[in-house]
Amino acid sequence: MAIKPNRLEGYELLHKGALAFAKAEAQGMRIDSEYCERKKKHLTRKIERLEKKLKETKFYRHWQHVMKNPNIYSNWQLARFLYEVKKIKPVKLTPSGKGATDEEALSQIDIPEVKIILKLRKLKKLRDTYLDAFAREQVDGKIHPFFNLHTVRTYRSSSDRPNFQNIPKRDEEAMRICRGSILPRKGFQLLEVDYSGIEVRIGECYHKDPVMKRYIENPESDMHGDMAKQIFKIENFDKSIPEHKYLRNAAKNSFVFPQFYGDYYVNCAEGLACKWGHLPKSKWKKGQGVPMPEGFLSDHLIKVGIKSYSEFEEHIKEVEYDFWYRRFKVYQKWKDKLWKEYQRKGYIDTLTGFRIGGLMRKNEVINSPIQGSAFHCLLWSFIQLDEISEKEGWNTKLIGQIHDSILFDADPKELNYVVPIIERVMTEDIRKAWDWIIVSLEVEMDICEPDRPWSEKKEFLWK
Repeated sequence: MAIKPNRLEGYELLHKGALAFAKAEAQGMRIDSEYCERKKKHLTRKIERLEKKLKETKFYRHWQHVMKNPNIYSNWQLARFLYEVKKIKPVKLTPSGKGATDEEALSQIDIPEVKIILKLRKLKKLRDTYLDAFAREQVDGKIHPFFNLHTVRTYRSSSDRPNFQNIPKRDEEAMRICRGSILPRKGFQLLEVDYSGIEVRIGECYHKDPVMKRYIENPESDMHGDMAKQIFKIENFDKSIPEHKYLRNAAKNSFVFPQFYGDYYVNCAEGLACKWGHLPKSKWKKGQGVPMPEGFLSDHLIKVGIKSYSEFEEHIKEVEYDFWYRRFKVYQKWKDKLWKEYQRKGYIDTLTGFRIGGLMRKNEVINSPIQGSAFHCLLWSFIQLDEISEKEGWNTKLIGQIHDSILFDADPKELNYVVPIIERVMTEDIRKAWDWIIVSLEVEMDICEPDRPWSEKKEFLWK
């Protein structure tokens, strides 16, 4: 697809976006400083208890004997102790070929002391990276995060002082602790509006795969459910069954999305079997893994002919081939064509008026135009809503954004008026402004009760 980017439109989007973000930064968001200090003390006590527990183990005493001055937070020491001294086979390697010590790698090592170290890392990060930053950056009970449009090569946004876009979301405990400190103005409510599947939808505007479009436009279809059925060989898949719903999430987060972002079957197989399925990287026995409606995951997989991790990995290799060369073959052709175009030109153009160049890997070339343009949909909507709210004198204020969502400090008395406008701008007006958007857009909304923190948000069905 030949794209002729409109440089003026691109410039105006960033110019107006920077001004709208500046207003959100000035508005700021209320922070509960007392809560932050209280939680920091609580986390410190938990950290001290866990450190004491770890230092009483044979594992630590052995580490101390080898290292003399052990530092349980040193990745270098931990890697050397686990992989050179303990002779544990790494489940993942760093780019330099050494055993990895990130969360993904350590979470698959079945040693109680390693699990304590992972917990300690998490608690220290919550205390020192997030709560400390909130307390340090607050002024008169408010934080004013910066939202930048000049630091990311794909022309997406970034955030700092503090990094509002890095606040934990998927980890329930971390989310609750961090977001529990962020409050609306007194008497107001926090409203979060999130574009639903925006990158998948904007991706369709680039590759125009007919199968993908059917998935997007047909509310009865379920791509993640179909993939879970194929990956785990479940004939009578039903996402209303809790165990099947869990495997659907596994397929979504450890196969579909990674495949869209350029990952490959080896990593997908590991995530599906080990991280989600809780199965070992070996021959499987009955009674292993997560529960299924009848028995456990290993029981089911053995029954359908997959008896070990190596067989499962080979199965995922076949699923990956089917995914790209049968199911989404038009998407695959677009990826191949875009990669060749980049190799020839050294850059790629986006539908929103930008040119992305420089040294990039193949998956970066494929992802950059989609991710950038998806964010620009949010940026366009942010600008329009900022202009409307100022023109009409809303008490509801735009106070932040996280790539595909906007956070509002909302006046409860205005909700019935502003919410329909927000949805219209983000799903209808933008398609009139940008006719290259060839699929429908949807938003999801979450809201907190008045005066309650962001951690307590619940689905908001306003219609």
